[in-house]
Amino acid sequence: MSDRVFILGAGRAGRGLSRALRASGVDVVGLHGRRTEGAPDAVTAGPLPAGARAATIVLIAVRDAQLDDALGELTESAIAPDAVILHASGSATPPALGALRARGHAAGTFHPLVPIADPARAAALFRGAFIGLDGDEGAIAAGERLAARLGARTLRIPPGSKATYHAAAVIASNFPTVLAAVASRLLVGLGVPDDAAWGAIRALLHGAVANLEGESAARALTGPIARGDVDTVRQHLDALRSDPATRELYVELSEVAVQLAREAGTDARALASLERLLER
Repeated sequence: MSDRVFILGAGRAGRGLSRALRASGVDVVGLHGRRTEGAPDAVTAGPLPAGARAATIVLIAVRDAQLDDALGELTESAIAPDAVILHASGSATPPALGALRARGHAAGTFHPLVPIADPARAAALFRGAFIGLDGDEGAIAAGERLAARLGARTLRIPPGSKATYHAAAVIASNFPTVLAAVASRLLVGLGVPDDAAWGAIRALLHGAVANLEGESAARALTGPIARGDVDTVRQHLDALRSDPATRELYVELSEVAVQLAREAGTDARALASLERLLER
């Protein structure tokens, strides 16, 4: 029997999942949110509709603070007695899952390692991406089936480690955007027009990501630290003295870059000089 999915939560994550699953041929029997006005997708609101009871998988895609309330809506009359309950949070372990498990529902995490800023692009983003899973074996099996339909791969989140797992996801998905903003502001501060600065930094980021294809982080690293270029890094540090916060960020990231450069085989004496420079 094919899975039938009901999605509770119609924000970007819920709408992206709905579009991606439908595009993959999965039967999405409903997308339910807090309101219907202005929703770009077919969304219901209010009490859970009768269609929720037809679902074999109920997927919760709300903010962490709303998870327990959303799970509380899954009463015995609202959903099928054997429905699998999945939630899309990478960091939360909601206490309300306990009551659902006591009623016989398999439950767990289905966390897309996908930055869904635009739900319309979700189907393409899922292909080849990873989805973090944990929970009961029945929930993990359901998550694996959905991932396979999406063209995604899965990883199991080690027990008791969701906070560290989610921190890694945030570093990879959110901080490149932050770094792009910092770099762009440096250029704008020199008088480069906003659009040119942002375009140049965005192109650099695209190139850096492309370098990761088929490479380890150590081999993908480019720039002065990868070359062991002490003089250039010294110039950077001098130039950033008037911006202590950005300089500190540069130093912290450069220290990690030195470790990567060592793995890649950069000259040990140059790297030792860089470490002394960064410690000052």
